[in-house]
Amino acid sequence: QVQLVESGGGLVQPGGSLRLSCAASGTIFSVYTIGWYRQAPGKQRDMVATITSIGITNYADSVKGRFTISRDNARKTVYLQMNSLKPEDTAVYYCYFDKGPGYWGQGTQVTVSS
Repeated sequence: QVQLVESGGGLVQPGGSLRLSCAASGTIFSVYTIGWYRQAPGKQRDMVATITSIGITNYADSVKGRFTISRDNARKTVYLQMNSLKPEDTAVYYCYFDKGPGYWGQGTQVTVSS
């Protein structure tokens, strides 16, 4: 059974940085696309960034140039480096593993506030 465990969220001031991690277990990792989504209170869950098995990345327009997604297949982990954070980046960030029906992590809170 696929399990995803996110970490790295927290409170940061505007302009600051955070790095999120998502560790997968119970599955082959390297051949699947994996990504990050986020959901702010009262809003739908939106794609932030995805990375394919061969390293092709896709970003939401709102985070291009500020966020970087990467993966370490040996560690079965995907990362999201978030720089120049803005208050509007505040949300719960979820890891998504694109295998079969799709799998979600439990989410990690990111709050950008002064």
